[in-house]
Amino acid sequence: MQTQRIDINKVTPSAYQSLIQLDKYVNETNLPKTLYHLIKVRASLINGCALCIQSHSNDALAGGESSKRLLALNAWADSPYFTNEERAVLALTDETTLISHLGVSNETFDKAIEVLGEEKVSHAIMAIACINAWNRIGRATLLIPE
Repeated sequence: MQTQRIDINKVTPSAYQSLIQLDKYVNETNLPKTLYHLIKVRASLINGCALCIQSHSNDALAGGESSKRLLALNAWADSPYFTNEERAVLALTDETTLISHLGVSNETFDKAIEVLGEEKVSHAIMAIACINAWNRIGRATLLIPE
């Protein structure tokens, strides 16, 4: 295994801090913490960011999430453990994270709006964008969990 390539926080601290501020902003919105945790873990699983998977799974567990549900995230669509609201967010997370494949379908977007409303969908999209940025930083710089 390789070691970390660069520390972006040291090389470009202003950019790094801007991303931290976006994360703080999303954390303070009306997006329920449970949904934000699911977004972070699910996107990290898709992107294969080991550091983020570990970190955000631990955060979710500390926030009251069950290990049963976290373990089911890779098969959330077939799992009975997620609510309609969570399913809408997870579908949006999947399609936004994998946006180059087919984009976000009208069905997924419309369902998210129906279940969550425009404001929460906007916050969810910002949360998805933020964790995807963190995942890409983690993968590109070879951040590894401790």
